[in-house]
Amino acid sequence: MAMSGRDGGDGGRVRIGVFGTSWWADAMYLPAMATHPRAELAAICGRRPGPAREMAERWSIPAWYTDPERMLAEADLDAVVVATANDTHHPLTMASLAAGKHVLLEKPVGLDAAEAAEMAELARQRGAITLVPFTYRYMPMLQWLRRLIDDGYVGTPHQICCRYFTSFGMDGEYAWRFDREFAGSGIIGDLGSHLVHLARWLIDDAEERVSAVSTRFVERGPRPDGTPYEPLEDTAVLTVRYRSGAIGVLHTSANCWEGSVEFGQLQEFDVHGDRGTLHARCDWGEVQEVRGSRVGGPVPEVLPIPDDLWGDLRRRPVSDTYRDVFRTSSAMTRGWIDAVADGTPVQPDLDEGLAVQRVLDAAVASAAAGGCPIAIEADA
Repeated sequence: MAMSGRDGGDGGRVRIGVFGTSWWADAMYLPAMATHPRAELAAICGRRPGPAREMAERWSIPAWYTDPERMLAEADLDAVVVATANDTHHPLTMASLAAGKHVLLEKPVGLDAAEAAEMAELARQRGAITLVPFTYRYMPMLQWLRRLIDDGYVGTPHQICCRYFTSFGMDGEYAWRFDREFAGSGIIGDLGSHLVHLARWLIDDAEERVSAVSTRFVERGPRPDGTPYEPLEDTAVLTVRYRSGAIGVLHTSANCWEGSVEFGQLQEFDVHGDRGTLHARCDWGEVQEVRGSRVGGPVPEVLPIPDDLWGDLRRRPVSDTYRDVFRTSSAMTRGWIDAVADGTPVQPDLDEGLAVQRVLDAAVASAAAGGCPIAIEADA
């Protein structure tokens, strides 16, 4: 059974239900939908009645649930947002697709590629419009980097190096993101999924094989309920061979003090090709810039991000750019709403989520085997 937009493209509203009552849903998804003229926040579902009711009241959502099946059956929804822990992605998404809903699904899309493949296949069968929100690709800096690569600034890409350093794992407190049962993998899936997607998107290539090393520098506290668990890696380095022959190094860690007042993170991207080099840096404070140098030219110089990529976004601090991208622009959640309303596809979808998950699975397996190369299954 194929699905289409509720209005067939004539401007009607899309009724949306949200799975998840976390700070992330509250900060990113609900503000974006609440101000979208084609979106109607119809229902929200959380594990506990208190947070679900409180969030429904704050965002004027008419119905709240603690039972996902009830929300899908009773709320007359067109689409759902799945913003929950990784172990719930597969059951919630499969139930939503089976019920005829379009789906926005957080990354990583599942605990492993087997789950991701089932979701992607059902989405294709049902004609669902899906989105996996790899958030950083929408930032002006990375949009500019991709445009420069597409326009041939570096020529044929030979090497890409991506670094994503954060400090949220330094305190040693328990977090489900470092718990095998709920997350599947630690920093490899949490932040590594961003780098895997961004690298393949930036150089427009797919992975052939990957090697990985990972470790846990910080000992985690106990689960709140005191039950035992398997703590996961908080630092990882992936080396990737792409099908074109290009190589990539993807390095991410949750134990790096970067000093950013609000976000405490740093992102850097280097792309080398046969005609030049590009360097992009975002300190999540004041700096979001791209530098470049052509073969035979001077040292790298700043290549200003064009005004058309900034639009009405605030340019500093970076945290305000980020908020504007997802709350007021046509990117990510808001773009997906328009796609659902118009019955048109949007990227990155569940097929891309599956491709990324295959790389994550291989990286986890490689790290467990001491860093040996693991071949990546070809895209379906």
